[in-house]
Amino acid sequence: MFSRIAFGSQPLRSNVFFSKPVKLLQKPRTTFPSQGSCAVHVDSPPTIPTLTTSYAHGTSSKSLLFSTVGGSLQASAERFPDREAVVFLQDGVRKTFSQLQQDVDQAAAGLLALGLKRGDRLGMWGPNTYEWVLFQFASAKAGIILVGCNAIVCPTQFKTQKYCDMLRQICPEMDTAIPGSVKSARLPDLHTMIVTDSRQPGMYHLEDVMQAGSSQHMQQLEELQKKLSFDDPINIQFTSGTTGNPKGATLSHHNIVNNGECPSQVRVCLPVPMYHCFGSVGGGIVMATHGITLVCPSTGYDGRANLAAMESERCTFVYGTPTMYIDMLGQPDLAKFDLSSVEGGIMAGSPCPPEIVKKVISTMGIKEFVIAYGTTENSPVSFCGFPTDNLERKSETVGCIASHIEAKVVDPGSGQLVPLGISGELMIRGYCVMLEYWGDVAKTDECIAKDRWYKTGDIASLDKYGFCRIEGRIKDMIIRGGENIYPAEIEQFLHTHPKVQEAQVIGIKDERMGEEVCACLKLKAGQDCSAEDIKAYCKGKIAHFKIPRYVTFVNDYPLTVSGKIQKNKLRVQTEKFLAL
Repeated sequence: MFSRIAFGSQPLRSNVFFSKPVKLLQKPRTTFPSQGSCAVHVDSPPTIPTLTTSYAHGTSSKSLLFSTVGGSLQASAERFPDREAVVFLQDGVRKTFSQLQQDVDQAAAGLLALGLKRGDRLGMWGPNTYEWVLFQFASAKAGIILVGCNAIVCPTQFKTQKYCDMLRQICPEMDTAIPGSVKSARLPDLHTMIVTDSRQPGMYHLEDVMQAGSSQHMQQLEELQKKLSFDDPINIQFTSGTTGNPKGATLSHHNIVNNGECPSQVRVCLPVPMYHCFGSVGGGIVMATHGITLVCPSTGYDGRANLAAMESERCTFVYGTPTMYIDMLGQPDLAKFDLSSVEGGIMAGSPCPPEIVKKVISTMGIKEFVIAYGTTENSPVSFCGFPTDNLERKSETVGCIASHIEAKVVDPGSGQLVPLGISGELMIRGYCVMLEYWGDVAKTDECIAKDRWYKTGDIASLDKYGFCRIEGRIKDMIIRGGENIYPAEIEQFLHTHPKVQEAQVIGIKDERMGEEVCACLKLKAGQDCSAEDIKAYCKGKIAHFKIPRYVTFVNDYPLTVSGKIQKNKLRVQTEKFLAL
């Protein structure tokens, strides 16, 4: 069904939105004459081994697009006005491309009417709802960068997350402020808050935004389209990175519009959160660029709801992290669901266990199933499989280099290319590499060299066909069920416990979640503490998924000769102690 995966490569046609072919926007890379060929043509699965060293350049007959996010949606709305664009089953929302485009224009004009302008930043805070997609495109149409924050859009609450109450604690001034004129001592840039359900003091309601835009603002919006550039920053995705401090990966229209491929007649079951690159780019942006239909089974993740949605909506494709697929496979009545319409799927977001890949293919019957690899800083996908790949490639690799992207594997110490098949640090270059970490030149320079190579921090190897194996991470990041967790943040918090002398946090292997958080603690002399005490201390103070599943107490940590803690050895010792 699919010539490539529905997420993580390039558009199937170079003239989808334009009357004539688009010239390549990147300078062609030359091969290394002394080292052999480097090009891998990826319009179809490579059958001839072309690489002779650990450098690959994905070439293609398809050109890069130069559309903006808003322009991409407009083009699909003109081509497929009556096709369903989004379906939110839990909320009963269905919108065709024409209806979505109309709402987006109205919301974008409303944002301008509220006083927001090109270059301002708008934060979407909440679960998978129609409003998420609406403001993803409305902000882009108005030239507003989606993140945080001159303005915030959120529901009153979702499950235990009480968004408005949290805002009130940070910004008590909102209770007495006129909507759009909030002046916060702690958040000086924040002036506008929009609530999507019940009305709240100091906040606009969604209806206010939708009704605020006049014909004058619509004209302003139309004129603005002529000034927007596809190189403008349009999305800031926060990611942990190598130090554990949040960093805003700043992505342009060009970054994300070009990072997806899909035939238009596809209905995608989308359970992954839209606040991650996987959901926002692989979902929302691919919907806009290729006219696919997004089916969101539930507001929050629900494995059984995914199966029900695939059956009732006759989905042809499904996204998910390994944990999500494990949950779906674990549903006791899985066999009762009719998944015959589902021809393809993608697994990404965290390390993908080979056995789970095999079970998805054999048990759920999703034959055209692939793994993708990438990072938020790379918009996000740089490697992706082909539906026709054999089982070994599907389960043991993260696929082939994507088109218009370069990859190389280098010795982490010297920076020199390693021989083909040898492990080293994976580096990426191409249209996909982010513009910068927002407002952080030093961290940007740490990750992106002057020649624009992005350092992934992952240990990998390339084969002669351009397929990649991820063999470990230089970074200490824990990936729990698709959520990126950096130990330093939890360690810093645990150090505030009055009985803790030192804290080291590691990832422990887990069959369902991929990894679980484990805190290895050294207590102060004469102190006594239990694992339950530590977990209780964390509850309500850090995100629930960052609370350690395991807590162990140690007298010493394994150290290098220079006195640095060896977390790899600590992990082995802890897993042995826990008998995992």
